[in-house]
Amino acid sequence: MIYIALLRGVNVGGKGIVRMADLKICFENLGFTRVKTYINSGNVIFEAQPSDTSTLARRIEEALDVVFDPGIRVLVRTHEELERLANAIPTKWVNDSTTKCDVMFLWPEIDKQGTLTALLINPDIEEGRYFPGAIIWYIDRSHVTKSRVPRIIGTKTYKQMTIRNVNTVRKLLALANEAN
Repeated sequence: MIYIALLRGVNVGGKGIVRMADLKICFENLGFTRVKTYINSGNVIFEAQPSDTSTLARRIEEALDVVFDPGIRVLVRTHEELERLANAIPTKWVNDSTTKCDVMFLWPEIDKQGTLTALLINPDIEEGRYFPGAIIWYIDRSHVTKSRVPRIIGTKTYKQMTIRNVNTVRKLLALANEAN
């Protein structure tokens, strides 16, 4: 079965430095196959025997604690889960020079519709949608500084999510499709 691992907080601001080649070896040492990393922000596509995603995440976190800095958190999604999420994102929602679209992958503790409300999205300038396991946020770049969403950085809610731009999510799906 194909899975996607999303590591939180690696290679950000000079902290949590993880070389993708080393990350790939770590996953292979866990017995996973067809391991592929994508960009330097901790995205791994891999094949493993069917398993509960939270069990896989714990196994990966334990291995990362040994090989890298302790405390790297991991979310694991199945290929099918990522596909359903990507298909729920309007095709016009892109990350480019005029618009910004991010996907906030949620840990189970905050995986609920109410988390969207906590982001204080202003419907006059931005849009947010809850999808099980994620929140999708879309805004015109000219309004980003007016949004309250970026103010979640450092909050308890922020520490329970890992964020990828929509282009990365779509590329991860394409790579998972290739692996499938």
